[in-house]
Amino acid sequence: MPITPRHSVVRIGVVAVAAIVVAEGAVWLTRPDAPTIAPASVPERSYFSATELERASDFRGPQRLVALGALVVEGGVLIALALWRPAPVRRVLRVASRRPILGGAAIGAGISLALAVTALPLAILANERAIDFGLSTQSFGPWLADRARGVAIGAALAAAGGAVAVVLLRRLGSRFWIGGSLLVVGAAAMFTWLAPVVLAPVFNKFEALPAGWVRSDVLELARRAGVEIGDVYRVDASRRSTAINAYVDGLGSTRRVVLYDNTIRELSPAELRSVVAHELAHVKGNDVPRGLLFVALIAPLGVLFAQLSAEALTRRSGDDFRSPAALPALALSLALAAFALAIPGNRLSRAVESRADTFALELTRDPRAFIDLQRRLAVSNLADPTPPEALQAVFGTHPTTMDRIGTAEAYERSIRWGR
Repeated sequence: MPITPRHSVVRIGVVAVAAIVVAEGAVWLTRPDAPTIAPASVPERSYFSATELERASDFRGPQRLVALGALVVEGGVLIALALWRPAPVRRVLRVASRRPILGGAAIGAGISLALAVTALPLAILANERAIDFGLSTQSFGPWLADRARGVAIGAALAAAGGAVAVVLLRRLGSRFWIGGSLLVVGAAAMFTWLAPVVLAPVFNKFEALPAGWVRSDVLELARRAGVEIGDVYRVDASRRSTAINAYVDGLGSTRRVVLYDNTIRELSPAELRSVVAHELAHVKGNDVPRGLLFVALIAPLGVLFAQLSAEALTRRSGDDFRSPAALPALALSLALAAFALAIPGNRLSRAVESRADTFALELTRDPRAFIDLQRRLAVSNLADPTPPEALQAVFGTHPTTMDRIGTAEAYERSIRWGR
C-alpha cells in the first residue's frame, strides 16, 4: 500500500511526539541523583548596582536579537535549500548525484559553507558589539582568521558527514535511522575524546598548570573531593576575551580541567577554589559520559524523525532519497530535531550544573566566595542575572546567576542554623 502525504504527516507527527517523550524520560533517567540545595529568593539589587544591571541589559538584549536573527537566517537557508531550491541549486544537486559519495561530500560542505556565509554579517555585528562593550579583545583581522578556521573545519566535517550519509542511505534505505543513530552517537563520543587534543589547540594555546599556589589548591581540592582529574591546563583565553570561565572536557585519556588565564589572574584564591570545586563536581559526577548517554537515548527517534521528514520533503521535490539531492532536506530535518531535543537536554544541563554548585559549596564550605564568584562572573561576562524565563527554558544551560547566588544564600543559612 503506497504511503499517502496524509499518512506520512501522521507518521512524522507520531515519531516527533515519541521523540519528545523519550527525551523527557532520558532527562529523568540521566539526571544527577545527588541532592541539590533549593535556591533562596534573592533580589538582583542586593548584589548588582543599577549601572551594572543597565550595562548587562544594554549588551545582552540586542545580542540576543542578533543570535536569534542568526538562527532565523540559518533556518531560512536550510528551508530554501530543502524546499525552494533555486535553479542553480537544482543543477548542482543533479551533477552531484552522478557520483553519489563524492557528490554527498560536496553537498555537505556546500550546505555548511552556505550557512556560514549567510550568518557572517550577524556574526560580525555580534563581535563588534562585544568589542564596543569591552568583552572582546580581538580585532577584526584575527577574529576573521579564527572564523575562517572554524568554517573550514566545519565544512570538512560536513563533507565527511554528507558522504557517510549518502552511503548509509544507499545501503540501508528505510533502515537509515539505525545507522544514522550509531553515527550520531559515535561522532559525539569521538569528538568529545579528540576535541581537546585535536580541535581546541587550533584556536588556543594550552599549557599544563605550572607549580605554584594555583596548582596546589587544585590538587588539594581534588584530593579532598576524591577525584582523579587527569591534567589541569591554562588556556590563553585573554587573546580573545575578558571573560572569566573554566570547564571540563575530554573523555578517558583526554579528560582535563581547563582554566582561563583571565580566571587565574583575576579571581581571589577563595573564588578560584569555588570555580575549581564546581568543575571537579563534573568529574566526580561523570557528567561528560552522562551527556553522551543522553545523546545515545534520544538519537534513534531523533534520527528517525529526520529520516521520515526528509523522505517526505524529497518525495515532494521529486528527487531520489538515496542520492545527494536528499541531503538539504535531511540537514533541515536534523536541525529541527536537534533544536527540539536540545530543550530537554538543556534542562538536564541545568540540573547537572545545579548539582555541581551544591557540590562546590559543600566542598569549600565558603558560600561568600561562591557568591563573590557568581557576581564577578556576571559582571565580567556581561551576563543578565535574571534572563527572560522563556529564553532560559529554551536556551539556558546553567541556572541563572540569581538562582546560583540564591543557592549559596540558602547554604549559608543552613550552616548558620546548624542544619
